[in-house]
Amino acid sequence: MDGVRAAPLVGIVGCLGVIAALIYPYVAADGAVGLYYSSGVVSPLVTGLLALVTIIVLAAGREDRTDPELAAGAGLVFGLFIVALLLAWAMTTRVDTITIWQHHRWVLPAVAVLVPLGSLWYARALRIF
Repeated sequence: MDGVRAAPLVGIVGCLGVIAALIYPYVAADGAVGLYYSSGVVSPLVTGLLALVTIIVLAAGREDRTDPELAAGAGLVFGLFIVALLLAWAMTTRVDTITIWQHHRWVLPAVAVLVPLGSLWYARALRIF
């Protein structure tokens, strides 16, 4: 398997997973999703924006439209920020504000781990380190 082609795809799939998990409460919940997302220390919707940017960065690196080494590094940094922000939110959010699957707040950072892992694999496949 070609890691240079597959690794950024793992990061992109992780970003799409984060976005899908962020959309899930709007589809499945009865209640104030805005209150659920704003009850933590930081809104996880910021990570959705970072995930969209990371998709563009990793896809550009995968298709050689930008420097692949730069794309791998930027994907790694964005991925670490996404995971850190989602963990901070998951530890501080109030789950009693919405009727939703109680483990949703932990699924978000778990899915987000794919982003830095894919970017790290991409950097390794490019022989950056």
